[in-house]
Parts: sequence; C-alpha cells; structure tokens
Amino acid sequence: MQKRKLGKCCLEVSALGPGCMGLSFGYGPAADKQEDISLLRAAVG
Repeated sequence: MQKRKLGKCCLEVSALGPGCMGLSFGYGPAADKQEDISLLRAAVG
C-alpha cells in the first residue's frame, strides 16, 4: 500500500482514503450520524 506523509510531521497515512467528505458538512448539512455509520459498515463488508 502506498503511503504519504501528512503535513510536516512524521505521520504517514494511506494514499487511498474512504472518500467520506459527503458525509460531513462539506456539501451541505451533515447527514444523520447513524445512517452514515450504517453506510460505512455496508461499504466495508
């Protein structure tokens, strides 16, 4: 798995992320937290 350094610190994160900005306030009002959790659990498997 490819990793990248996060900011100027030594923290490394995977190059791929879950793409969950739509679950936050980024595209309007935040969705229901329990619905978001159910969605993520279904996506993971």
